[in-house]
Amino acid sequence: MNGLLKFITCGSVDDGKSTLIGHMLYDAKLLFTDQEQALLLESRVGSREGKVDYSLLLDGLMAEREQGITIDVAYRYFTTERRSFIVADTPGHEEYTRNMAVGASSAELAVILVDASRGILPQTRRHARICALMGIRYFLFAVNKMDLIRYGREEYRRLEKELRKLAIDLELANVELIPVSATEGDNLTSLSPNMPWYKGATFLEYLETVDTACEEKEQGFILPVQRVCRPNHTFRGFQGQIEAGEIRAGEEITVLPSREKACVEAVYAGDQKTDRGEKGQAVTLTLDREIDVSRGCVLVKDARLTVGGLLTATVLWMDDEELRQGKNFLMKLGTKRVPVTVMEIKYRTDMQTGEHLAADSLYKNELAVCDLAAAEEIVYDTFVGCRELGSFILIDRVTNLTSACGVVEHPLWRGANLTWQRMDITREMRAAGLGQKPLTLWFTGLSGSGKSALANELEKRLNVMGKHTMLLDGDNIRLGLNRNLGFEPEDRIENIRRIAEVAKLMNDAGLIVLTAFISPFRSDRENAGRIIGEDSFIEIYVSTPLEECERRDVKGLYRKARSGEIPNFTGISSPYEAPEHAALVIDTSKRTLEEAAEQVLAALERRIHGKEA
Repeated sequence: MNGLLKFITCGSVDDGKSTLIGHMLYDAKLLFTDQEQALLLESRVGSREGKVDYSLLLDGLMAEREQGITIDVAYRYFTTERRSFIVADTPGHEEYTRNMAVGASSAELAVILVDASRGILPQTRRHARICALMGIRYFLFAVNKMDLIRYGREEYRRLEKELRKLAIDLELANVELIPVSATEGDNLTSLSPNMPWYKGATFLEYLETVDTACEEKEQGFILPVQRVCRPNHTFRGFQGQIEAGEIRAGEEITVLPSREKACVEAVYAGDQKTDRGEKGQAVTLTLDREIDVSRGCVLVKDARLTVGGLLTATVLWMDDEELRQGKNFLMKLGTKRVPVTVMEIKYRTDMQTGEHLAADSLYKNELAVCDLAAAEEIVYDTFVGCRELGSFILIDRVTNLTSACGVVEHPLWRGANLTWQRMDITREMRAAGLGQKPLTLWFTGLSGSGKSALANELEKRLNVMGKHTMLLDGDNIRLGLNRNLGFEPEDRIENIRRIAEVAKLMNDAGLIVLTAFISPFRSDRENAGRIIGEDSFIEIYVSTPLEECERRDVKGLYRKARSGEIPNFTGISSPYEAPEHAALVIDTSKRTLEEAAEQVLAALERRIHGKEA
């Protein structure tokens, strides 16, 4: 027994992935009697004119059986006398590349099918690149449908040369090729008499004997903390799976990112004390002293990991909406979940040629190298160094769906030698000297809704009350600080980010800041709130209807937008995402300017006096 092998089958549409695994299971007699009977019965109304349709063993969805394709990832577990297996049968359609990437993320070996009658197709290259991205080091190209080319040796040799060249181009390691016929069963469990010229291993024999274990570089002990166990006041343990090395009681560990040190008091496997914990084992550690450890921290010993907020990564974009520079996500890396911004798309990779192409946006199923900035320090490694701390997913903050997956290429050192300088005079001291609580009142709404007028009126009233303020207006900022930015989505994102950073600095100076910006995207306003701080950020939605804003058209912008002179104009050719949980909603078409200002003051009176609302 060579241990458990987790592998994936992938390739282009209709290359026979499900049929290959199904026929192998059938020939190797790895099916239960009821499964075999159900297969024979369902094949009568299948897509092979009454012949046995082995793909039915893996295609479980009704839509898959009706269309004769794989849509979702189908996991199959089976055991021979020599080995146990988990196979992920993945779809070949480009539309379902996301599902294929999910299957590849946990595989050790990739079985890539190639139709002998069609040769290497775009999806063949795409799936091979994604498998390599996911860290798969062993590849088997199963040249299928040899019966369609009459088991021709010369045709196979020509295709073999092309596949060997592909493996070199993609820098694939440990590559093997086997000619097979999934429908006829050639070279699946026994060598085929139709191909006497092939003397290698059968498909099943290769799976049973391939050794995917690799010698890993010594990297010390690594344990990402998944949970703090606190059943009572006498016990505090830190739980997680050991990703590298081993640990024993009495050894000193370091907590990242805080870099505090402590000694391991005890190691538990389940609820039992044990001598040591080793890689792959889920353990609970107790320490000899109380230090700050929470989910997302990493316990290490003699391990070189990076602590920082900037990194360069290869990203596979899987969302229907395009990715723009400056967009914000939640990054799930190890056990840590942290807000992250895509600062720059350095280049995208052509899936067919491998060429690096300039890009400022990404579309579904495209691969690119990007610079990412996390909102706080995270603990990570390169993907080659530690798979668990070198791979991540990006989660859309609005839909909570996985938008991308990626691997860390290297740290981005531009901020490595920078340290935030702490001042003796704090924000609290400055605010106390001014006798007020620093706040940012973020007015958002369509052009012409009355944001600037309302913010200006409110600032005058605050000034009369003796408050110290600063008003940041959209046009004024774009004429100065942000004059180099346009109105494309990525420019709008950067515009709001810069404004939020300025507002935060002014809040640190003790000021009350009023901002009047369209800020059309909900995610950008949420990011502004994170930068400024939730306790200081107050979102005020000036909800004046589009019809009223267009009627006013003080600057003549709507007229120009309607005539096509202004592209990407919010409300006309570009969307506005209204706030879902604004602190205040004000429609200036139903209130006078004075009434609207009084409404804001009434709601904020306690907070602007430095008291909690």
